[in-house]
Amino acid sequence: MNFAETLHTNPIFEVIARRAAALDVRAFVIGGFVRDLVLKRPSKDIDIVCIGSGIDLAESVGRTLNVPVIVFKNFGTAMLRTGGSEPEEAPETTDPADRWEVEFVGARKESYRSESRKPIVEDGTLEDDQNRRDFTINAMGISLNESDFGQLLDPFGGLDDLRRKIIRTPLDPTITFSDDPLRMMRAIRFASQLGFDIEPDTFDAIVAMKDRIAIVSRERITDELNKIILSPRPSYGFKLLFHAGLLDLIFPELVALKGVETIEGKGHKDNFYHTLQVLDNVADRSDDLWLRWAALLHDIAKPATKRFDPRVGWTFHGHEDLGAKQVPGIFRQMKLPLNEKMRFVKKLVRLHLRPIALVKEQITDSALRRLLIEAGEDLEALMTLCRADITSKNYDRVKKHLTNFDKVERKLRELDERDKLRNFQPVITGELIMEAFGLKPSKEVGQIKTAVREAILEGTVANTLEAAVPYMLEEGRKFGLEPVKELTINPELVNEKPSPSGNIP
Repeated sequence: MNFAETLHTNPIFEVIARRAAALDVRAFVIGGFVRDLVLKRPSKDIDIVCIGSGIDLAESVGRTLNVPVIVFKNFGTAMLRTGGSEPEEAPETTDPADRWEVEFVGARKESYRSESRKPIVEDGTLEDDQNRRDFTINAMGISLNESDFGQLLDPFGGLDDLRRKIIRTPLDPTITFSDDPLRMMRAIRFASQLGFDIEPDTFDAIVAMKDRIAIVSRERITDELNKIILSPRPSYGFKLLFHAGLLDLIFPELVALKGVETIEGKGHKDNFYHTLQVLDNVADRSDDLWLRWAALLHDIAKPATKRFDPRVGWTFHGHEDLGAKQVPGIFRQMKLPLNEKMRFVKKLVRLHLRPIALVKEQITDSALRRLLIEAGEDLEALMTLCRADITSKNYDRVKKHLTNFDKVERKLRELDERDKLRNFQPVITGELIMEAFGLKPSKEVGQIKTAVREAILEGTVANTLEAAVPYMLEEGRKFGLEPVKELTINPELVNEKPSPSGNIP
């Protein structure tokens, strides 16, 4: 197969070819770019292998294109970006199609020690370089040399494996995975992203070598896990991880969801497969990684809260609150960010039953108001998760629940438009309560603040100083507290942004 015509449409390849010829080195585009070219998938990352110094070739190309080159001497690689080092830095006249990230390396062969996935690297031939590739579909190369420009070099049948939709290692898979155990995660990631099967001997080798994953850093494992979560059908990747035995090693909390227990003829759904279905349902609706993480963790505390009640069967009371408490620990263990992304997932795990509860009972403005305020700007994401959480095999039951969700969402929109509650804050703050009664931070301050907030949410007290201060004083007297003499309200202690209307009907 010849790709000369395709490569000629991108000037970068002709520049590389000319500079390689000038340096008297042979150059090839190899790996993922070739795979994606065959699959007609978009790709902006180009890997160039040359028989010689990859750094020298990169610097020569960089001078020709007048772009900076980043050199990694310890690794013998160099990289440049065309069209600006970052997309936003590219000139306005630069066509996005001209923006590429190109990495150069000299052909090499690798050997490994059992305790590390970092190879000992030596100069090698193109054959050596293709031998060290993880999978046949990533070992294909295309020549950039004048004598055979555009010619496909496919020593392991990667093109045929792409057509058959197979993930397979070029060499003995037990050696491939023992040398670099991260390749086990990558095999499953590619299968999940592309919808491919893993060739039986290759999968058996993953099962046999799974314990080698212990030498891989958590960051690299999580990076692959995130790519599986972002794949079109993430449940496929997780099922492969489970059946290979890897999931129990890298995410035992998820495996703990698996299984069904039956007592007195009463069972419950398998929460592992339910969770994967919810994840797929969210994937059908959103590409957001953190919303997908919320789907993955929404029932994570069910094993710890599972109880059998002879009257009603199996219960999981409080799993949403306990699950929310587990989120920071899981994020810390996975080396995921402990910032607003984690707090977003924690919030959705904690609130994921609330809209469902509203569907099951008579909807009151008070209940809707509380949900609207607690969800805030994440309400749409929460409702997406809740819709995804309806996984009954009974189509009529699912349809009924989704119709009720439509009613809940309509009422929430109406309430939000009327009361502007997304950024609601009570006008009474804890600091104001402490000044009013001469208190230091204490349990009483929190209880008074909560009482005022609840009264405002119930609509019995307006969210204004005139209405809320007398109620605050009344609540204080229940604790035997009296306000300081000649109480005045320090405006600096008043919440500057109560509900925009200043009042909740």
